[in-house]
Amino acid sequence: MKKKFILLVEDNPDDEALALRALKKSNLANEIAVARDGVEALDYIFCEGRYAERDFHDQPVVILLDLKLPKIDGLEVLKKIKGDERTRRIPVVIMTSSSEEQDIVNSYDFGANSYIRKPVDFNQFTEAVAQLGLYWLVLNEVPDE
Repeated sequence: MKKKFILLVEDNPDDEALALRALKKSNLANEIAVARDGVEALDYIFCEGRYAERDFHDQPVVILLDLKLPKIDGLEVLKKIKGDERTRRIPVVIMTSSSEEQDIVNSYDFGANSYIRKPVDFNQFTEAVAQLGLYWLVLNEVPDE
């Protein structure tokens, strides 16, 4: 059986720590891979750069993607994931502090599966991440590749 894991793409160390803590607290994800910028995220997903030895078929069940990333922004990462036949079915949840209407529109236009604004309150954030994990890791059905 393929292992189920999450890829968290987050450049803010505080938000990363909160998300990791919330996911671990919910006991849903055995493994959480973290990329801290857009280049690292794409290298991870497409097995390039320092991730060249990673098995391409071992993909996350969901990608939690921030929009405001260094090097390559989240929308560009999303476009590349959804624009590639091999990765377009990986669910991508935009998890960002941006409430700009254009960011929401662009995210869905480029293939995001969900858009969640990060709550600033820790308890709300923990609950939101736990619900995300429950839905994407336990409840969501995906086709066999």
